[in-house]
Amino acid sequence: MSLIAEIEAERDTLVEIRHDIHAHPEIAFEEQRTSDLVARRLADWGIEVHRGLGQTGLVGVLHGSRGAGKRAIGLRADMDALPMPEHNRFAWASKHPGRMHGCGHDGHTTMLLGAAQYLARHRDFEGTVNLIFQPAEEGGNAGARAMMEDGLFDRFPCDEVYGIHNMPGAPVGSFGFRTGAMMASSNRFDIIVRGVGGHAAQPHHTVDPIVIAAEMVGVLQTLISRHKSPIETAVLSVTQIHAGDAYNVIPAEAVIRGTVRTFSEKVLDEMEANLRRVAETLPAVHGGSGELNFYRAYPPLVNHAAQTEFAAKVAEQAFGAARVRREIDPVGGAEDFSFFLQKVPGTYIFLGNGDGEHHSAPYHGMGPCQLHNPNYDFNDALLPVGSTYWVRLVEAFFAR
Repeated sequence: MSLIAEIEAERDTLVEIRHDIHAHPEIAFEEQRTSDLVARRLADWGIEVHRGLGQTGLVGVLHGSRGAGKRAIGLRADMDALPMPEHNRFAWASKHPGRMHGCGHDGHTTMLLGAAQYLARHRDFEGTVNLIFQPAEEGGNAGARAMMEDGLFDRFPCDEVYGIHNMPGAPVGSFGFRTGAMMASSNRFDIIVRGVGGHAAQPHHTVDPIVIAAEMVGVLQTLISRHKSPIETAVLSVTQIHAGDAYNVIPAEAVIRGTVRTFSEKVLDEMEANLRRVAETLPAVHGGSGELNFYRAYPPLVNHAAQTEFAAKVAEQAFGAARVRREIDPVGGAEDFSFFLQKVPGTYIFLGNGDGEHHSAPYHGMGPCQLHNPNYDFNDALLPVGSTYWVRLVEAFFAR
């Protein structure tokens, strides 16, 4: 693996930055301290800083020494943490109970900062690098969309845009690529079943919404097995049922909640239409009524072919073909980088975080080093890898 020596020499500084961010996690749209840290570092390196996009998001604008030119590339890192506890006990563990960098955004931010520092010293290109530090990726908050609504690509046009996410379980420092749909859409639903409440000893005087809801859970699964093409992918999960407060009372209402994930907008449209049909008609069979509230959070993340091929070749040239996996399997999770890719050509890249071999007992918590796990920790060995890759991608972009 060929790391840039100047970035490798900054390894301790990068680790210090990452640990500082990890120790002070901030959730969606509250990333003020993290944003301040990023802005201060960028300004110290002579990079133009623009703040307030998507509330706490910011963009660092770096022009080449040959001029701003007409070409621009966008590099994105997410900054937010998760509203969850941390079980690790190392020195840089979260200092804020119920807040944790359990997805590695502390590492993503630091990798882009490492690249920014190097590029600020080596600007031998004509064009512009837009360093996009995004808030609120987690939890359907859509910080990417919020930045776009604040004029991200109007104020900072990008010909292409790229993002990286660490991937536990993949070999440390390996790269994963996929053309087309790589991550699923994320959507949630509420179905309100309305009946007629009454005494539990006199069910014949009621329209029991719990019975209707129980039947509906089974019927909803037929939307996958009998109403969707078997060659298309979709997942429908019922995750909550709420009804009633007393043992001897049949309630008047039940609420079913869950999620739908698809890899195409077409399948998503079909799933929503079928879900609405079941929600509204099945209760009527029993004398009740039903209502669907459907919330589309993130669209499918669809990588562009030319940019995916370009990014994979850069990884092969920088680190060797053995470290590059092409056409990896799609992932059922969702990412709001998908909004960027609907507007600008680009691709999303996975960077292997390993199997947890960087854990040092007894300071790490018990359990796997998986995303959104209270024992997770970003692998610091990736910091110079990710920073080096960002630099090589920028160099190759302007060399084309």
